[in-house]
Amino acid sequence: MSYKSILRSDAFSKQNIIVTGGGSGIGRCTAHELASLGAHVLLVGRNQEKLENVQAEIIEDGGKSSFACCDIRDEDGVKDLVSGLIDQHGHIQGLVNNAGGQFPSPLANISKNGWDAVVNSNLTGGFLMAREVFNQSMEENGGSIVNIVADMWAGMPGMGHSGAARAGMVNFTQTAAYEWGYAGVRVNAVAPGWIASSGMDTYPDKFKAILKTLKNAVPLGRLGNEAEISAAICFLLSDAANFISGTTIRVDGAASQGNTAIYPLQKGGKSTAYDGFHREVKAELFKGEK
Repeated sequence: MSYKSILRSDAFSKQNIIVTGGGSGIGRCTAHELASLGAHVLLVGRNQEKLENVQAEIIEDGGKSSFACCDIRDEDGVKDLVSGLIDQHGHIQGLVNNAGGQFPSPLANISKNGWDAVVNSNLTGGFLMAREVFNQSMEENGGSIVNIVADMWAGMPGMGHSGAARAGMVNFTQTAAYEWGYAGVRVNAVAPGWIASSGMDTYPDKFKAILKTLKNAVPLGRLGNEAEISAAICFLLSDAANFISGTTIRVDGAASQGNTAIYPLQKGGKSTAYDGFHREVKAELFKGEK
């Protein structure tokens, strides 16, 4: 079994591409697809065991991968990380700013520490990674950056800290695309909708009950999968997107395009998921469902 990408097998040959949060979920899937397309994938995260496991999977599948542990919220740590990766592997051609995290809570119950933790993970850390990759490699050599955000265009009730951070990252994407274009650097974003990845198993049981109902608010009638996010990321990193910069692609089954209270959805079921990732780990929450 191997990754079934729609891109040509040498699309990222001889390229070094960093994937933050590469130890699980969307980051793991994207790392596998990039490696299957010839990239040397540089996995970054805080959990060494997870990174080692993904690296081993990629190598077993015939790909190239290295890893480095780093807290992307630590400015000095990020500077040293990028410098070390360049020293070991050469210039960085791509960056996938995927690392992040949040917890469900109404705004009134979020402490400052909780707010800061989510904003630092989902906005500040991505900025630091992008800035250092640009300053240390891409300004001279060009490259492509893809930031992972979220569907927050109608607000993000229940996760306001994450919504604010993701909105900031969309604006950062637009600004960086404009400021860094002279160097041949493209900056884009992908906004996943509700994706049935293993990360959904980390939420509290009460919130899991809500997650089970989400497909009822998706016009395509289902949740997405990791491979459908990775496909958009890899396209934006590829040469085929060489004149695309400053944009955000929503991969959400049109869930962000309407209001079910005004226009109730008809029952879906005709949309089929893209079966790309041969090592997909589906959330236990959704096992047994189509």
